[in-house]
Amino acid sequence: MADDDSFEPRLGRQRQQGGKRARRYLGRVLAAANLARGGAASGLARGSFSGTRIGRGAGVGRLLASRGGHAASNGRRVIVKASIVKLAGKGVSAAAAHLRYLQRDGTTREGERSTLYGRDSDIVDGKAFGERDVGDRHQFRFIVSPEDGDQYEDLKPLTRRLMDRMEEDLGTRLDWVAVDHFNTGHPHTHIVVRGRDDRGADLVIARDYMTTGIRERAAELVDLDLGPRTDREIAQALRAEVEQERLTSIDRALLKGADAERVVAINGSDAFDQSLRAGRLAKLSRLGLADPLGAGRFRLAPDLAETLRALGERGDIIRTMQREFSRSAIVRAQADQAIYNPAAPDARPLVGRVLARGLADEHDDRHYVIVDGVDGRSHYVAIGKPALSFAEGGTETDVSLPPGAIVRIDPVRPTVREVDRTVAAVAGASGGRYDVDAHLRYDPTATQAFAETHVRRLEAMRRISGIVEREPSGRWIVAPDHLERVAAHETARLRDRPVAITMLSAQPLDKLADVDAATWIDRELVSATPEPVRDAGFGHDLRDAQARRRQWLVAQGLAEETGGSTTFPNGMIAALQRRELLRVAGQLADELKMPFREAVEGARIEGVYRRSIDLVSGRFALVERSRDFTLVPWRPALERQVGKSVSGLMRGDGISWSIGRGRSGPSIS
Repeated sequence: MADDDSFEPRLGRQRQQGGKRARRYLGRVLAAANLARGGAASGLARGSFSGTRIGRGAGVGRLLASRGGHAASNGRRVIVKASIVKLAGKGVSAAAAHLRYLQRDGTTREGERSTLYGRDSDIVDGKAFGERDVGDRHQFRFIVSPEDGDQYEDLKPLTRRLMDRMEEDLGTRLDWVAVDHFNTGHPHTHIVVRGRDDRGADLVIARDYMTTGIRERAAELVDLDLGPRTDREIAQALRAEVEQERLTSIDRALLKGADAERVVAINGSDAFDQSLRAGRLAKLSRLGLADPLGAGRFRLAPDLAETLRALGERGDIIRTMQREFSRSAIVRAQADQAIYNPAAPDARPLVGRVLARGLADEHDDRHYVIVDGVDGRSHYVAIGKPALSFAEGGTETDVSLPPGAIVRIDPVRPTVREVDRTVAAVAGASGGRYDVDAHLRYDPTATQAFAETHVRRLEAMRRISGIVEREPSGRWIVAPDHLERVAAHETARLRDRPVAITMLSAQPLDKLADVDAATWIDRELVSATPEPVRDAGFGHDLRDAQARRRQWLVAQGLAEETGGSTTFPNGMIAALQRRELLRVAGQLADELKMPFREAVEGARIEGVYRRSIDLVSGRFALVERSRDFTLVPWRPALERQVGKSVSGLMRGDGISWSIGRGRSGPSIS
């Protein structure tokens, strides 16, 4: 070859010797290159779509995922929970509420309020960060929890180094805030990242980087700080798992090694492993989750994993209750602590005083309350995700549930309501369409007000889950399988809303004994079926408050005491409520510069809904008219109509509302 341009290839016969080995080596090289650039997995069919190449950090995520887990050897373990939250609709306000909740009291080492921090400052304005979120399609939320986080005096440097490493991997600068929490047994950091890159485009992070990459990067950093785990530390952690009543790594190894009959042996890879297996199987046998078969063999229970997970959750709940009791200096015996299970067949309503509220799952935004019940026991109640509003007489919750408030908790059952059956029947007879006129034709005995309650149900179903559609004419499109869709919807809602909460009194019990208003105690005193009260805990306090309330009512001439018993006139509740209503209305008249006009039974109420007024007797709606204003019972759905014209008819102690004045307009109650 005289020069570079005179190259001439000469093709010869393909040699077989070493050809397969060479091709295997070439395949490995190509597979490694494919992984490094974020290519599809080798097991996928050619041309199939996996989504692994989409988003920033795809190649790095695939490379980190191919390691098989940084902590698989002696690496430090870090738990990272990642989620993407859409900000469309009410998502922005929900994101702002999430930031406020992350900064709540009692989350620092000193039990004080947490503060947000960022890349360059230890104090960041959460409101300003939320304002930058406006217009974003989504945001990312991460919870980073090093297993050895208690060895860090301050988690801020670790978080900042992790975010720097993420910026290098993703190739963009990130806009983020974080807050450290020390209110659990494992210190952790909440990180919120805007869904925008440094060029203002939507930030898309690759799936592998979200699921594995961030965890691997965090584990690398913890290893650099604390060093790899020693063999002694690993052995101590495994020994601690032997007696734990939760699903452990030993259990997972036992389940993986069990045969088709769920039989395992204590034989291990070495003496230490065998001692772990023997000790764990003995513990499982004592728990009734493993049956000894002799000769070092055991049969595992079919529901072993589920039972151990439930035991672990129960242990976490008990520790949560003990922590809340220690904060409030409340002493409760073990027998007086209970976990409220709304799914139990014999679950009954629970009435009591709110002791505390917190997050059961900070990643999934699921809350709990601890209620001191009238039965003298303290109950842990998982309430799911918070709803939009919370008010006396309403059953929709809010993030504000003050300690000392008196509530009623009812289990929610996944049942198809009669209103849904009626809608399906009317639509079935009207070509798959529903409206008030069709309902009245189908059932001539029905009233228009009754038919409008079905419209309200359809509106709620459309807004929440899109089960039905509304035509421009106001008619509703109802599918033939409407009842099946409703049943599936109600079942799915149980995880987010397992219970219904009704506020009985926002005022604590000790303030109800002598207040000049209709209180929950009064309603219990005159009730034909009062709540059964045990003389312990909140039940004891309630009995004392009821005795003092009886004395006050007698002194006010609202009740009579004869022969050691107290009698209450029929109009006592209405009289107490009217006293408070007139007193507050006088104050509002001075504020609004217009007279108050009391609403009477059967009166038509028309005006503009301005706001709600919280009274001891309940929550009322302020309706402003052309020359005066009135106060009428409030309903949760009414809060969405602030500043709008409403119309309703007074009926007893309630009111049936309509938006606007047209017959076809949707109504609320």
